[in-house]
Parts: sequence; structure tokens; C-alpha cells
Amino acid sequence: MQTRRLGLLDSFSLVVGTIIGTGVFLKAAIMSQTVGSPLYVLLAWVAAGLLALAGALTYAELGMLFPQAGGEYVYLRKAYGDLPAFLYGWQRFWAAAPGSIAAYAVGSATFAAPIIDMSIFGGPKVFAVSLIAIFTLINCAGVVLGGHVQSFLTALKVFLILFVIGGIFFFAQSAGVHNFEAPAESTGWPGLSAFGAAILAATWAYGGWDNLPMVAGEIKDPKRNIPLSLGLGVLAIVFIYVLVHIAYFYALPFSEVMSANSKYNPDALPVATKAAQTFLGSIGYPILAGGFFLSAIGAMNGSVLTNSRVPYALAQDGLFFKPLARLHPTRQTPVVSLLVQGVLAIILALSGTFDQLTDYVVFASWIFFTATTSSVFVFRKRYPELERTYKTFGYPYVPALFILTTICLLVNTLLNSPRESAIGLGIIAAGVPAYWLMKKR
Repeated sequence: MQTRRLGLLDSFSLVVGTIIGTGVFLKAAIMSQTVGSPLYVLLAWVAAGLLALAGALTYAELGMLFPQAGGEYVYLRKAYGDLPAFLYGWQRFWAAAPGSIAAYAVGSATFAAPIIDMSIFGGPKVFAVSLIAIFTLINCAGVVLGGHVQSFLTALKVFLILFVIGGIFFFAQSAGVHNFEAPAESTGWPGLSAFGAAILAATWAYGGWDNLPMVAGEIKDPKRNIPLSLGLGVLAIVFIYVLVHIAYFYALPFSEVMSANSKYNPDALPVATKAAQTFLGSIGYPILAGGFFLSAIGAMNGSVLTNSRVPYALAQDGLFFKPLARLHPTRQTPVVSLLVQGVLAIILALSGTFDQLTDYVVFASWIFFTATTSSVFVFRKRYPELERTYKTFGYPYVPALFILTTICLLVNTLLNSPRESAIGLGIIAAGVPAYWLMKKR
């Protein structure tokens, strides 16, 4: 039986720290290229933020009703049965969790390369593997230690973002509202498909708001702290993200934002670095490199801590490998689940397949977001007698809007990225025979 040791600050830091990774520093370029105007980029960030907030406000009720380890797995199982819940845990265990951890680790090594001599560690891949091992062991040592590390890293990365915002508005050279002007040919409505693609790019940077309920079994006073952490955490992120992008466009001509680092121009400087150099000059690059590094390892730590609770919960219910349900006798952490997750992440980091894997599971993840959110309607009807100290804000419209929007995004992704979507569905489908084998055992 796990003990509840995470307070409100730890829970809030998990929400904020797991969401803020690298997307806020990088995504402005590809979004600008997609929609062609600062106004529509900002609107896409607002729309994606409201979507994340709608999901978080719904998950808050679910987490309050069932404050157990496993998060979405628990809600899917109680609403729809073992198979959908197992398929969620299957793709999370083999692909989504280790893929995201590996991506954060390798990203951390990439960001640290300008300020740390990687040859000391045997190269960037060895450095990335070391990070995965270190943060896995930290979280094996206890959820309190992992939570405190998360709070510290979250505070550092929020300070970094506020530092960039303040420096731009007060000290940036050549900054001003004139930089918001877009090319004349790009000022019109970009089209629903392009705007949807920009929103989807922004949702990647908002990813992680769903992780907190995975550790609900270890949160103190969950009926109060889960809704507060999710609601306030996502609201804070929306405010920070929109404000920092206003700062980017205030500091740089739109053409400079468009030519920043993206999948079309990977060798260019990130937009956050370009913006910081407007008031820091040449020292902006190493400062921001250190900031990117801290941001990435903060998101990785949150991902290590939360995702390990999903296979633990499946194993507890007899739906997965039994050793994964073991807790450390004194630390009360799912050590086997953490160690196996760490090994899988290290394999992906060394193989270099995590980028493709995370592309494939984005589509699959949004399917489960939609299914999990719909469970709030099931529980309202099935368990009307349960005490609800918090009810989803704007019910039934907020969760219904979230479901409708995610379905539109899924259709848009299916049409624009059919190969990645098909592979994501294939990963889920591979869990069906595995489920029957587990049940047979």
C-alpha cells in the first residue's frame, strides 16, 4: 500500500514541471511557418492552452473520485473494462513513457553540449543514458525526494522564462510592436487545416497535464490537491506560454522567428535563443543552453516519476507482469517498474528510435485522452451517489468541447499523417493478443 507524501506544492510542480519541456523554446518557428502571422500563432497557443485546461478540469474530477496510482488506466478500467485500460497501459509502457524519457534525455544532452565537454562522459549518448539512470535512481529513493527535485527544477525553469520575458521587454535592442507585422501575403486566415496543425504543434508543448493523476495514490488530501494542482498548474502554463510568445514577437522581426530552429531548419538557433540575444548579446546562447538543459531534465524527472505508476497499477490488478507491482519495503516506491522503465528508455536512447516512436504514439495518446474524458459522463450516470468535492467546471459543455475538439484533431492528423497514425494504431492493436495471453495466465 503506497503512502500519501506529495503535498500541494509538489503536485503543482509536477504539473508545471512536466509540461514545460522544450516546446515553449522551439515551436514558434514551425507554427509561424504554418500560419504565417504572429496573431494566428498566439491564437493557436491560446486555443491549445484552453484545450489542455478543459482536459485538466475534467481529469481533476476523475482524480478526485478515484485517487489511485495509474491515472487514466484506472478511469478507463472502471468506465469501460479491462481491455481498453490494458491497451492504454500497453502503449504507455512500451512506447509513450520510455520514448518521452529517452527524448528528454537526448534533448538534454544536445542542449548541454555547448556548455559541457561531452568527451568527459564518453559522448552525448552516454551522457543521456547517465541522466536516465540518475533520475531513475532518485525516484527509486522515494517519492518525496523525487517531488522535491521536481519542485526545485520547476522553480529554475519558470525563473528562466520570466527572466527572458523581463529582459526582452525592458532591455532588448530593436524591439517593438512593429515586429508583429507579418508579410502582406500572409495576413489572411491560413485555413482550418493549417490552423489545426499549429494547434497540434502547440499541444505537444502543453503535453504532460495528464501525468499528475498517475501518482494520485501518493498525493496528500487528493480531493483538494488534485483539482487545485491541475487547474492552477495549467492556467499558469497558459499564461506563461502566451506571454513568452508575445515577448518573442516583440523582440524579433517575424522573418527571424520563421527562420529559427525547426524541422525545416534544424541547424538554426532556437527562437528563444535569438530573442535572448537581443538583450544578452553573445552570452545569450550559453545561458539559454543551460536553461534548455534544466527544462528538459525537469520534464524528464516528472515523466520518470509519474509514468512508472501505470505498469505498477496494471500489475497490481493482475493484468501485467507481477514483479512490476512490487514496492520498496521502506521507500514505498515501485522500484521494479521504475527500473524496467529506465532500461527501456536507455535502449531507445541508444538506438535513436525514440523520435519516430514519439511521433507514432501522439495519435494513440489523443485517442486515450478522448476516451478518458468521456468517462466523466459514464461516472456521473453510474455513480451519482459518490461525494464530489469538486465537479468539472462547465460540465457538460467543457468535457464535451474537449472531446469534440480532440476528435477533429485526430481526423486532421489521420488525413495529414496517415503513416504515423496507422503505426500508432498498430502499436495499440499489438496489445490485443498480449491482453488475452495475460488473462489466460
